[in-house]
Amino acid sequence: MKNYLFHAGIDISKDKLDISILDSSTLQSQHLIIKNDMKSISDFVKILKQKIDINNTLFCCENTGVYTNHLSFVLLNNELDLWVVPAVEIKRSKGISRGKNDKTDSKDISYYSYRHLDKLNLFTLADVDVQKLKILFTERTKMIKALLILQTSKENKEFTQKEVYKEISGVNGTLVKQIKNSIKKIEIRIKEVIKSNDQLSKQDQLVKSIPGIGAQTSAYLIIATKGFSSFDNWRKFACYCGVAPFEFSSGSSVRGKTKVNHMADKKMKSLLQMCVLTAIKYDPQLKEYYNIKKLKEKIQCLL
Repeated sequence: MKNYLFHAGIDISKDKLDISILDSSTLQSQHLIIKNDMKSISDFVKILKQKIDINNTLFCCENTGVYTNHLSFVLLNNELDLWVVPAVEIKRSKGISRGKNDKTDSKDISYYSYRHLDKLNLFTLADVDVQKLKILFTERTKMIKALLILQTSKENKEFTQKEVYKEISGVNGTLVKQIKNSIKKIEIRIKEVIKSNDQLSKQDQLVKSIPGIGAQTSAYLIIATKGFSSFDNWRKFACYCGVAPFEFSSGSSVRGKTKVNHMADKKMKSLLQMCVLTAIKYDPQLKEYYNIKKLKEKIQCLL
């Protein structure tokens, strides 16, 4: 494991970055604030190179979605080590705390980085095509939600006078058509991006060869795994998806039901569930296996 001399904890917001740089030898930290844009972060890296050994510095931040993009792009382009940690993990590692502000948050992140090096998993940028798929899939999800909301207006037709319903029926119908056309265009573009990349195209074909898995699930699998490079084995991926069961027991008296954890990629979990339902419906062998497992579970409950 690399022996880092400094740990930079970064609290990210839309407009600014609060940075606490912790010296591993003295455990003293310095705090500074910069803008959350490419130029400011690039200038910060240049200045930091002159003051400390930046190649032996571990940059650590919470996963804040798109707000992390500028920071991750600049740091990885400069071949610097970045660790992106789920916010809930840092929060739970703090123990009992009172009060909260961006300065103390950045300091807490730097201390987390220093104390939990055994959990280190360096961040890597996804391939450009995977990034394209991610933003396309996100827009498709938004449009489907909007479409479902607009289509609820049809319920008014049965309970409203025709003269009254006409006020919104025309506009609503136009919007629904436009959104449906946009969804089709996005789906076509997703297929084009996958086909243009030989590696992603092969992965897509292999995934879709599994019974029950269609185009959208295949695309999201590629996105969630960064082209099947983010997870070392299927066990970690099952845990990430929230489909791996965990024991719940303590001592001799507490014997809870073995169940999955709620902390998961809910989108991936729901897609896999739909794939399973499709597979057991149309694939005879999987259907037979499912019925056998279900029967065994019923027998165990009776015993």
